Amino acid sequence: MLEARELNLTLDFCLRVGELLLSSGAGAADVTATMQALSWQLGVRNPEVDVTFTSLSMSYQPDPELPAFVLIRQVKQREIDYEDLTLVDHLVRDVLRGDVDLKDARGRLARIVSSGHVLPRWAATLGWGAMCAGVGLQLGGGWEVVTIAFVAAVCIDRLQLVMARRRLPFFYLQVAGGGVATLIAVLVAATPMDLDPSVVVTANIIMLLAGIGFMGALQDALSGFYVTAGARLTEAMLATAGIIAGVGGGLELGDMLGVDVGRLEPGAVVDLKQASAAAIGAAICAASFAFASYAPRRVLVTIGLVAAIAMLISQSVDVSGVGRAWPTAFAAFFVGLVSYGVAARLRVPPLVVVVPAVVPMLPGLSIYRGLSLLSEGGASTSEGLLALFTAGAVALALASGVILGEYVAQPLKREARKLESRLAGPRLVGPLRVKPRRRGRLRRTSSSEE
Repeated sequence: MLEARELNLTLDFCLRVGELLLSSGAGAADVTATMQALSWQLGVRNPEVDVTFTSLSMSYQPDPELPAFVLIRQVKQREIDYEDLTLVDHLVRDVLRGDVDLKDARGRLARIVSSGHVLPRWAATLGWGAMCAGVGLQLGGGWEVVTIAFVAAVCIDRLQLVMARRRLPFFYLQVAGGGVATLIAVLVAATPMDLDPSVVVTANIIMLLAGIGFMGALQDALSGFYVTAGARLTEAMLATAGIIAGVGGGLELGDMLGVDVGRLEPGAVVDLKQASAAAIGAAICAASFAFASYAPRRVLVTIGLVAAIAMLISQSVDVSGVGRAWPTAFAAFFVGLVSYGVAARLRVPPLVVVVPAVVPMLPGLSIYRGLSLLSEGGASTSEGLLALFTAGAVALALASGVILGEYVAQPLKREARKLESRLAGPRLVGPLRVKPRRRGRLRRTSSSEE
């Protein structure tokens, strides 16, 4: 039985790891499993773990006659940081292998959280701009739309960064972002440029859309964490409502200035004539999103390649007329199937590969279109409901496809290792495979040999 001090330190370490995983976009099921595995390795057997969207709690009762130890930690929402997530994933693996004790693990975790990034913040801003430019290309826009999307994304990110430092709620950040995107469309409409303002607004607000939260909500629902799923769904809807408010305010300001933008068609896209343009745009979007989220640079090219292939799969299946959900599901299944092996080879968590690769297929535009049409009322209500149902179907296809791909990839990887062991010839340098052994087993072996 652990002492009270060591038990508290163990539970606190598990909670801090879970907080970082949850704030980086990991599912509640993955966070719970990681915390339970860490506690088991560190000597705490079968603790009670409760994960919600805003708090984490762990409780452990060493004996029925003794009071239970209960620790609660609030989840601090922060920007997605795949660099810290990768370092924490390596730390978790070292702890589970028995290479790091509790004291060293806590020290490493503190250094990971407190240290900055090699990549400066302005570089991340350029990454968001490149992401929106890639989406503009994916939507079929020309060089004008791509350039405007890049400039708008840079302006929106810098404005939201200033507002976030003043601790304004996330809803107001979304309102400001939607207003800036619409004002840029108003300026374009005031020039002789022959561009559709709807396409300009759509390309500009891509970085604000809450498709990731919507997909994460359905992933938690599929895993049985309904409270967390409901909270993430509410956040996604509120974020999209902020964008609609900002766009509406920008249009009102344009009318006051005498610029007639016309009726915006929410989520308007240009008809794609070539699937290659969509694939290139998806690759740029995915790699730029990973870059802006501080993902290790060694995975950027691979993420772009996976996203491009997934987009080609989605486009090719969509040609057969089977609807939008099934092509997205096939593409998401491919992402989940490939990301497991790719992440292991590049030494990053699969989440770092999966999320950027599915970003170009997220249903953020459908959510925006549905809520915008619902706010208009009248005959647009039915179209808005249809758009929301489409967004739900696409998000469910993405979440279920990725999860199924991960389930299939795990046994396939084990069988591939067995086949490699049977077919490979003698190795001239290095072993074929080394199984890590626990320190206790090593000590027992050495004592028996003595």
